[in-house]
Amino acid sequence: MHMSDALLSPIVGGAFWVISGTLIGYSAKKIAEENDHAKTPLMGVMGAFIFAAQMINFSIPGTGSSGHLGGGLLLAALLGPYRAFITLSSVLIIQCLFFADGGLLALGCNIFNLAFFPAFLTYPFIFRKITGNNPSQQRLAAGSISAASAGLLMGAFSVVIETTLSGISELPFGSFMLFMMPIHLAIGIVEGLVTWAVLSFIAKTDPSLLSSTQHAARPRATVLGVLTITALLTGGILSWFASSSPDGLEWSMSRTSGSEELMKNGEPIHELLGSFQEKIAFLPDYSFKTAAEPSSTADSPINPGTTVSGLAGSLSVLIMAGLAGLVLAKKRTRESHR
Repeated sequence: MHMSDALLSPIVGGAFWVISGTLIGYSAKKIAEENDHAKTPLMGVMGAFIFAAQMINFSIPGTGSSGHLGGGLLLAALLGPYRAFITLSSVLIIQCLFFADGGLLALGCNIFNLAFFPAFLTYPFIFRKITGNNPSQQRLAAGSISAASAGLLMGAFSVVIETTLSGISELPFGSFMLFMMPIHLAIGIVEGLVTWAVLSFIAKTDPSLLSSTQHAARPRATVLGVLTITALLTGGILSWFASSSPDGLEWSMSRTSGSEELMKNGEPIHELLGSFQEKIAFLPDYSFKTAAEPSSTADSPINPGTTVSGLAGSLSVLIMAGLAGLVLAKKRTRESHR
């Protein structure tokens, strides 16, 4: 559900840059105020895990569409809403800048659509209400599926609103929403099942990470190791087998307008940002810029560009999100000694 710049007017795109930037600043302030940085290492590891997981598009049977994990709810369940927002923002920034996944003008919208709703709405008001303090497997499943589905639906509806406000006439509100909502409900259910599976593993391995208390225990090395290895394997190898079908947004656009991509409107800001993104994205679309990849064949899923992208992206997010947590921890430490 990564929006491209063609879906947005400069005013709408710019407004959501301000909104998302404000939310990042607010989250950073709240993290510093908590004075509890036990989960700082988990920010980097979970960021890498979500980056890798988002490379795996899974098919939605009977539709010709595909979806991928958003990750906001999983991050919120393990890190809390503020660290989740910062971590997922790091994932989306790396995807946009290094891999040209999602437009630069659309970055604020993508952060808002994918991170705000699960972190600040569905996690506290749906997931926590259903699971409680010591969730059973049944409650964990119900909370994960309900909250993940609601978060995806809210994000999908937000995309429709943003395109409508931008005056994209090829995507009329009613028709676009008619396709966007059902397909993202299906994607949300799958995300809920994946979230449940990961949280079930965490509940058995290190249940303190799911504690609702303000001061949680530091994650066990076993959990950090398993998640890191899984992220690298997923991004480096499993990403070869991702579905090539259009994602839920592209599929909805094609059903509404007849095309997965809209015609460029030629506005200078779109051209400028597009040119800038093209220059800085060293692995656009998770592949090498050169057309030829000698080790890839038509009969083999092996793609060196995808492998390098998965590993480089996962490590980049691990460093970026981890450093964000460390900087906020040191900031709080300095303030407490004044």
